[in-house]
Amino acid sequence: MTHQNTLYGATVPVALFVAAILDHPAIATVDFGRDADTPPHHPTLVRLLEWLSDTAYDADDECAAISERHVSEGFFQEDREMRAFRDLRPAIFSAVHALLGHDNTDVHDAALVAAIPLAEHPAITAHRAELADHVRCLLATSTDRHNRDRVLDAMKAWGHDITDLGNADDIAARQRYARLKAERESWWAADGTGGYSEDPPF
Repeated sequence: MTHQNTLYGATVPVALFVAAILDHPAIATVDFGRDADTPPHHPTLVRLLEWLSDTAYDADDECAAISERHVSEGFFQEDREMRAFRDLRPAIFSAVHALLGHDNTDVHDAALVAAIPLAEHPAITAHRAELADHVRCLLATSTDRHNRDRVLDAMKAWGHDITDLGNADDIAARQRYARLKAERESWWAADGTGGYSEDPPF
C-alpha cells in the first residue's frame, strides 16, 4: 500500500477500509494484556493505527511541499493518490478520533499520533486544542521516543512553547537530531554534490 514514503493506487481504499474496521469487535476486543513471561507485542488495533499514522505523515503538508519543491514542478497536482488521501483526511480522522478515549494507553497514544497529521486538514484544525490536551497526557506518561518526538513537533508547529513540556531525554534527542541535520546539510552543501568519497554521516 505504501513503500518508501510513496502512496499508491491501493493506499486510499485500504486506508478507508482500515479506518472503517477500527471499531469492529474482532479488532477492538483484542486482549491487550501481557504476561510478564511473554515478549512485548503490538495488538492489531495499535498496528492499524500506526499504519494510518505513517501514511498520514507520508501525505502531510511537509511531504507535499517537499515533493513539489524537489521532485518536479506540478508534481503534487499530478500525484492523484496523495491528493485523494489528503481530501479524505476528515473521514479518517473521525474514525481515529473515536479511539482517543480508549482505556488502553497504547491505543490512545497510537490514535493521537495518527490524528496529528490528519489535523492539518482545514476542516479539522479546530480539534487541535483538544489534541493538545491529549498530548500533555501522553508526555506525562509515555517514554516512547517516537511518540514523544511526534507530539512535541506538533505542539511546536501549533505555536505552543514546548520548553516546559519535554524532559531531559527530549532535550537530548532534539539536540542530537539538530546535530545530525546540520551534518547532513553540510555534507550536501560541499561542492554542491556532497564532495566526499565516504558515505554521508547518517
